[in-house]
Amino acid sequence: MPEGLRRAAFQRVHLTPTEAARYARCMPIEFIVSALVTLLVVVDPIGLAPTFLAVTHGLSPKHRRQVALRASLIAAAILIGAAIGGDWLLRTLGISLPAFRIAGGLLLFSIASEMVFGVRIERQQHAAEQAMEEHVRNIAAFPLAIPLLAGPGAITATVLLAGQAGGKPLPLAGLIGVIFAVAASCLVTFLVAQRIGKLLGITGNVVLSRLLGVILAALAVQYVIDGLRTVFNLTGGGA
Repeated sequence: MPEGLRRAAFQRVHLTPTEAARYARCMPIEFIVSALVTLLVVVDPIGLAPTFLAVTHGLSPKHRRQVALRASLIAAAILIGAAIGGDWLLRTLGISLPAFRIAGGLLLFSIASEMVFGVRIERQQHAAEQAMEEHVRNIAAFPLAIPLLAGPGAITATVLLAGQAGGKPLPLAGLIGVIFAVAASCLVTFLVAQRIGKLLGITGNVVLSRLLGVILAALAVQYVIDGLRTVFNLTGGGA
């Protein structure tokens, strides 16, 4: 939860120090749930199942498993690096977190609009076809890990979430755990991609992608609102 909203909540309900401490202990759980939903929606493991099948077409089941494992590990390493070093990079470049929240929210909204209108699926399929046409040797790294799993949207969301953690060890550790959980979900999805593809079908995959796009759009707008609220020093509290 943004700092302004936290202060406003305390002011509205007049929490005692003991209640405030209890609320603060609950915050990592809320943060972890928010991080998990955000990264799952951005990465969209189930939506990537058809792309994985296209990229690994012609490979043996053993090689498919190897590609799935390696792609998930590479993506996890990239996102963990963004979580740990993203805040330092922003400070080095002189970019404030509110500015990055606004820019990141706009980027995530762009990705969400692609999901809603079906553009993202076409782009992923094009990337898969291009990779196969160029006979890319390490398809686990490209296009699976980058940019399909750990793309600009996932990296941006990770840096934003790390900024919300505020450098505190517990939330940051929770974020890293979430990244591992998302990577594990991608691995499981890839391993059962054929079954998922048959279960969802074309219509199911399209509907799921658009639904997740709407959720991501709402999250993106919230990031922009949080950034603007910080810039203009608003707390968002009611009377």
